[in-house]
Amino acid sequence: MSLPLVMTCGDPAGIGPEIAVAARARGGGALPFVWIGDPAHLPPGAAWQAVDDPAEAGGVPDRVLPVLVHPFPAPATPGTPDPANAAAVIAVIERAVGLVQAGAAAGVVTCPINKAALIGGAAFGFPGHTEYLAHLAGVDRVVMMLACPDLRVVPVTIHMPLRAVPDALTPALLEETLRITHAALIADFGVRRPRLAVAGLNPHAGEGGAMGDEDARVIAPVLARLRGEGLDLRGPLPADTMFHAQARAGYDVAICMYHDQALIPIKTVDFAGGVNVTLGLPFVRSSPDHGTAYDIAGQGVADPTSLIAALAMARDMAARRARAA
Repeated sequence: MSLPLVMTCGDPAGIGPEIAVAARARGGGALPFVWIGDPAHLPPGAAWQAVDDPAEAGGVPDRVLPVLVHPFPAPATPGTPDPANAAAVIAVIERAVGLVQAGAAAGVVTCPINKAALIGGAAFGFPGHTEYLAHLAGVDRVVMMLACPDLRVVPVTIHMPLRAVPDALTPALLEETLRITHAALIADFGVRRPRLAVAGLNPHAGEGGAMGDEDARVIAPVLARLRGEGLDLRGPLPADTMFHAQARAGYDVAICMYHDQALIPIKTVDFAGGVNVTLGLPFVRSSPDHGTAYDIAGQGVADPTSLIAALAMARDMAARRARAA
């Protein structure tokens, strides 16, 4: 991979600026990236150097953060998001995507944002990062994957109340999720014959209809049809027995029906090292699997492990796409 990644600053009141500096210090030139944001938001004393183009990142010393300067209207107070900065946070994401689409960068790594702060400060009209990136890419459907070395999970429904999940879980949505995930495992992760374990919606995968009919009525027919096309699909399975070590060894990704069914297992298995990846985009995007952490922002104790893992995963995905192209 000859091009660097671009990293967005995220909410400058969160831990994004400090973990970006820490990731550069630990990863150095092995994880080439350029950070987009206001250098005034970086921790005091941080080593950074302005660049005019991502290609200049290679000339910056390994432990110095290359910065594409993007001025913000207000300073950042750790732990206290400022609505005045909301529009600039969104503009940085758009700028990063534009650089990748123009062929100036290999992929996007996003630092955490706070959706409520963006909605309040800039009328942000999207449930989250993932949906906004799909909008910028001009695609109708993307899939959120959380990944660590021991587990990959995909929630079919994402940011919605639990009571809305059964109605949102349609055969079409499930089929799209399975197809996008299957294709991404081959193209982006190098899994030649992906094995997908599919969780049921209800306890015990419905237990023959005693605990709900969605598993038999919605999920099972989709799996049967796609198995007929050659996809290796297991399920619907009881979710409570899918995530112990022996079970995880039998599949490449767990397809879950709702947000917490997917995120609780992976954050239990590897809280610090999980990575959020968006599948189905025409460009690579990854993110640390945590939020803005306002409660510890500015204290110098934030762990950059997940961000470093996100950089490494984006680098590997971009390299695999480059080789395929």
